[in-house]
Amino acid sequence: MKRPSLRHEKLCLAPVAGVDEAGRGPLAGPVVAAAVILPARGIPRGIDDSKKLPAAERARLCARLHDCARIGIGVVEPEEIDTLNIYWATMKAMTLAVEALGCAPGHVLVDGNRLPRWGFAATAIVSGDAISLSIAAASIVAKHTRDTIMIAHAEAHPHYGWHSNKGYGCPQHLKALREHGPSPLHRRSFAPVAQASLPF
Repeated sequence: MKRPSLRHEKLCLAPVAGVDEAGRGPLAGPVVAAAVILPARGIPRGIDDSKKLPAAERARLCARLHDCARIGIGVVEPEEIDTLNIYWATMKAMTLAVEALGCAPGHVLVDGNRLPRWGFAATAIVSGDAISLSIAAASIVAKHTRDTIMIAHAEAHPHYGWHSNKGYGCPQHLKALREHGPSPLHRRSFAPVAQASLPF
């Protein structure tokens, strides 16, 4: 099976940042984006689309990437997701991630088919996390970062099962919403949350 490569990066003005997000679909928690500029040498082995990797491998690779790559992370919280809508919240998270790199990238490769409104030279790549090594690295950092946030929140909100579902609308989460109502971390603009009748 083909793995992500640096083919697209080699066509762009350096430094090249890969950008991806995690958390567009969940009913609770933030949307998180990561921007990653890989090193010229010493790129960790095993980088792939985060969806293809088990949690332990994502954690290992995320730690390695923090040691060797330049990383920026953008987080948009549920209240702002409800204000902006999830599309624009995702675009904002991506922008914040690139700005957090601490340097201006020569080019940005973004997973998906839309680009934020920013001043960076950029290319959107559909299924980019399976094609571009930089985007795949960003997908790992974004996913692991968001999962870590949701596991931390699960301690204060044990009803919803966030330690395992990470805020996605699985049966356990939907049942808890019906029984306990939404928490302050739920996205009120998402239909299953809006339909939950109990206040927090």
